[in-house]
Amino acid sequence: MSEPAKTPVPAAFRPWSVAWPEYNPADVTPPELLPAALAQEVPSWAEGAPTPTDVHDWDRRRAQALVPFELDERGWPLHPQGRTGRTGRNLGKWGENAAADPIVVAGTGDDRRVLLITRDDIGVEAIPGGMVDPGETAPAALVRELREETGVDLSDHQPIILGQDIVDDWRQSDHAWVASTSALYLLPTTVTAVAADDALDAQWYPFGSLDELESAITAAGRTLYAAHRPLLQRALDYLSK
Repeated sequence: MSEPAKTPVPAAFRPWSVAWPEYNPADVTPPELLPAALAQEVPSWAEGAPTPTDVHDWDRRRAQALVPFELDERGWPLHPQGRTGRTGRNLGKWGENAAADPIVVAGTGDDRRVLLITRDDIGVEAIPGGMVDPGETAPAALVRELREETGVDLSDHQPIILGQDIVDDWRQSDHAWVASTSALYLLPTTVTAVAADDALDAQWYPFGSLDELESAITAAGRTLYAAHRPLLQRALDYLSK
């Protein structure tokens, strides 16, 4: 599956503080999230607000956000990193969508491996994570997503929280984006992983460096999800301390 189209955004025009009257972002809203469709049925994974104007708890959402964000003059949320070239919504919520990404690493030295899945939406190798459910904590989501997508249960392990960051998710837009809690789980050896839920495959890859990982993925005829490169590099940086 290819990423949706977007309007090119020159670096100078990325900040919201820079005026750009000609800006005409591409609308990435899928049919099921258009106002007419939402009036008939709201998907189980999405909120029913047709536009951000229909959301009435922005104060709460901003207070709970992993990454601070502002509202524009209409009261619409603005992507914390600036213009994306896309408008509309292709995520469950307007504004920040909280995710959890468990980075599971086994072994040391030349035997060190990282557990990745093949995503069923865009067919790339990625960290086995996903969205935090309403009322769920990030630690609980880390365990749940890993178990659902790989069958690996690390509920009795204490993860190392690496950060809370914006992820360059393929579904993001100017008014809806993903912010993830990434965490590192360390195991002495690899364990059996079986793909399930929205994962097509689950594999352990060499993890001595990002270059080594990407070479192994390429050799397998696959591609690493670009949005997860910074998260994996952060894990490598931690392991190199």
